[in-house]
Amino acid sequence: MKDLIVVFSYSHGNTIRIAKMIQKKTGADLKVIETIQPYSDDYDEVVDLGLKEVKKGYEPPIKEISIEGYDRIFLGTPTWWYTMAPAMKTFIHMHDFKGKTVIPFMTHGGWPGKVIKDMKKELKDSIIPTSIEVQFDSNGGDTLITSLDTIEEWIKQL
Repeated sequence: MKDLIVVFSYSHGNTIRIAKMIQKKTGADLKVIETIQPYSDDYDEVVDLGLKEVKKGYEPPIKEISIEGYDRIFLGTPTWWYTMAPAMKTFIHMHDFKGKTVIPFMTHGGWPGKVIKDMKKELKDSIIPTSIEVQFDSNGGDTLITSLDTIEEWIKQL
């Protein structure tokens, strides 16, 4: 079985951190979604822009990532205004996941919203055996609130 992790993380922070934990335990290939127009390094600017993108249903253009040849695909996103990041939605809409095993994971700072529910809705033709919500501290920091044991146990079950 060949595994792929596809992750979006505008700052290459917490969501990438969880993706690398999964990669270390599964040996999966790791690909990072890149928007054609990079987001600002200014957190507040990205938060404001993210709100606008989510409200409008905007899907930013992204660089191509192939999912061909992979049996199981992990999809990781941070929470952007209570849903998945728009770039992840773009990625999902670019590919046919029918019949593929997809494992969503998401990171949040205390407000998980409906990310997993929204991802499952968009991936309705795929097989989703499990998912996880990983919480970090609420001030945009990198302190893990979800226990490391919880994450590692989840990964072991995969």
